[in-house]
Amino acid sequence: AELGRRRRGPARPGESGAAAAAMAGVFDIDLETEEGSDGDEPDMCSLLTSLPISFRPVGHYEEIEISESSVNNGPERIGPHCFELLRVLGKGGYGKVFQVRKVQGTNAGKIFAMKVLKKAKIACNAKDTAHTKAERNILEAIKHPFIVDLIYAFQTGGKLYLILECLSGGELFMQLEREGIFLEDTACFYLSEITLALGHLHCNGIIYRDLKPENIMLNSQGHIKLTDFGLCKESIHEGAVTHTFCGTIEYMAPEILMRSGHNRAVDWWSLGALMYDMLTGSPPFTAENRKKTIDKILKGKLVLPPYLTPDARDLLKKFLKRNPSQRIGGGTGDAADVQKQPFFRQVNWDELLARKLDPPFRPCLQSDDDVSQFDIRFTRQTPVDSPDDASISESANQAFLGFTYVAPSVLESIKEGFSFQPKVRSPRRLNSSPRTPVSPLKFSPFEAFKPSLAVEPMELGMPPQPEGTAPLPIKTPTGTKKQKGGMVPLPGQETQLGPAGGSPWRCLACR
Repeated sequence: AELGRRRRGPARPGESGAAAAAMAGVFDIDLETEEGSDGDEPDMCSLLTSLPISFRPVGHYEEIEISESSVNNGPERIGPHCFELLRVLGKGGYGKVFQVRKVQGTNAGKIFAMKVLKKAKIACNAKDTAHTKAERNILEAIKHPFIVDLIYAFQTGGKLYLILECLSGGELFMQLEREGIFLEDTACFYLSEITLALGHLHCNGIIYRDLKPENIMLNSQGHIKLTDFGLCKESIHEGAVTHTFCGTIEYMAPEILMRSGHNRAVDWWSLGALMYDMLTGSPPFTAENRKKTIDKILKGKLVLPPYLTPDARDLLKKFLKRNPSQRIGGGTGDAADVQKQPFFRQVNWDELLARKLDPPFRPCLQSDDDVSQFDIRFTRQTPVDSPDDASISESANQAFLGFTYVAPSVLESIKEGFSFQPKVRSPRRLNSSPRTPVSPLKFSPFEAFKPSLAVEPMELGMPPQPEGTAPLPIKTPTGTKKQKGGMVPLPGQETQLGPAGGSPWRCLACR
């Protein structure tokens, strides 16, 4: 405090004593108190003359206040100005996802994904607002090796921004596209990592509800990361159920379709559908339209190809039990019961969690900002964050109080309902697929990013039809990097996001 008042000259009586003691502690000065001094304390000038010659100020000096504001400015002020737009990774009705580079402060030069959401489109629906905040809160609360990391969250007058780790390996969906089907060893690796991620969510009372290849991203080493938490439900602990009709049809558990109430067991059904997809080339129950697909999920026979091993067949049957109480993982053991299955007998779960096991596929990336694993329809577009000219009422803006966030790791370095339109996923074009591809509904690839339109209670025989979104024009910048491997999207294979059907990552969840 003594060094504070930005003044010259001796200290006021009663103040210099504390300062003298402090400086004595720093410089190991032996202060002596003379008897009969009448309480007079040495002023700052006399203290300074007692310092060793090497520590004495030379000539004119000025006292500067040491305080939190002058020494530690606290968390850096994060805003759009801190990031340079590099590429478009996806977009939808409520916003865009960009690849960005941080240009100042902590982590300067590092590559991230920036998800931009428009407040005006979210605030008009109370459930959209609630679920957008829930997604942000889940990303803040949940830290796990196989779940995408939220680094920053901030807002402007008209937009919300989520800065997430950049998962440059792209979607697991793209690997399935290229390979057609996975060998069981490959599928076992990915399913094991997903099992640990789901188990961690469940331990925190969160059910995921939208597990599918489009929502599973790969990092630069090839490990999986769950993304897009727009359909998650919080506070679902033992015995609790919820009734929201949401998800992606081919991966939705029967109890969601029947609206009979569901819990975390729905994620294990979805994992079974995903496992079947990996090993055969399509989900277990598909048809040419939504109604027939739902009918098959509720009443159809599970057909298992003869080439599957007994362990794989056994696990698929246990995952795809229509009665959730009989489903593997549906009991109190949750993920622990899944991990004990013979299909996973070769997995060292401790080494897997520590990411010491080599992934079956490692993305071929030339640099940190390589976007060759993403759809060229997005990456070729000129990245532009539209002007922040939209405004919402003060009362509506109150809903977004507390949105700002800086990851603890960043702070440490500084010191040093929401009803969703269920969607039909884009089928993969596989000659080996034994099932008829589902005709995809036409969504913007970024549809997943936006909270989908509210759905009226749906009779199984009369599914509502979603509104299409017009594609935005694509402007190709000069000097665009050539797509690796020559992967060109096949007609009809729109990628879908978040609530509307796809990776929050292709779009990184522009909900």
